[in-house]
Amino acid sequence: MFPQVRMRRLRRTPRIRELVRQTILTPKNLVYPIFVREGLARPEPIQAMPGRSRIPLQGVLGEGREVSSLGIPAVILFGIPLKKDEKGSSAYHKNGVVQRAVRSLKEGLGDELVVITDICLCQYTSHGHCGIVSGDRILNDPTLEVLEKVAVSHAEAGADMVAPSGMTDGQVGAIRRALDSAGYEDVAILAYAAKHASCFYGPFRDAAHSTPRFGDRRSYQMDYANLDEALRETELDIKEGADIVMVKPALAYLDLIYRVKTRFGLPTAAYSVSGEYSMIKAAAEKGWVDEKSAVLEALTAIKRAGADIIITYYAKEASRWLAGR
Repeated sequence: MFPQVRMRRLRRTPRIRELVRQTILTPKNLVYPIFVREGLARPEPIQAMPGRSRIPLQGVLGEGREVSSLGIPAVILFGIPLKKDEKGSSAYHKNGVVQRAVRSLKEGLGDELVVITDICLCQYTSHGHCGIVSGDRILNDPTLEVLEKVAVSHAEAGADMVAPSGMTDGQVGAIRRALDSAGYEDVAILAYAAKHASCFYGPFRDAAHSTPRFGDRRSYQMDYANLDEALRETELDIKEGADIVMVKPALAYLDLIYRVKTRFGLPTAAYSVSGEYSMIKAAAEKGWVDEKSAVLEALTAIKRAGADIIITYYAKEASRWLAGR
């Protein structure tokens, strides 16, 4: 007999397709990254990320207001200081670039916008690595002491959530203890639980001025070939007190996002990184793909894989497109 099941019946019109759509992407799923550079007088375009800029401190509140007006619930801040040193000491200065940016956003917007801060040292160290260095070694435990100071300083400024990203062993537990001891037990930790040594970070390193002066980061960031190791890293962060776990990058790691979500059941984030942004942007500028279609398809795929939260440089454009603007 001719098949009685015709799958195309439910694809026949746009309204029917909307009715049966399983994965719904909304601006509420998105987080917008902001690069704040100390000493700037006006926004500074990022060459490797067309359409994105480093923002001066005086422009952070306006950026936050725009993000909030689009229905995006959160931003994540990356600071670029005027001064760097071997230990990244400006990362935990009371009046550091991120601390001042956090205060500006919280004083101007209060709880209207969730403020997340990246906790890493690569933008603050003169050598560009994510920790304290001795010779050509990146030292784990001395780095933890600095990360604790950074996290507490961000909490003091008003951060709602801190996001340790340096893949330092024990960083979530150390930061959790430091926050709790300082009276910031309500500040959440978004853990970069499975952050891989990826070529897709190239434009970010240009944006944040954080390229290592020697070697690379493969001794502490994960090998992208190792699925079991990624799951173990995630489990350890959960045991240390992570509130949200993240997989980074996103598009080449959809299988891992799915595994993390289904195995652990925690709120799961995915970082659609700078290289993912710039690839779509470059192809769109060449006329090889439709930018809106490519972005919404990629973000929907990341959510379909299991991500509750997607950090993306396309958050503002995607929110406008999803609203029909």
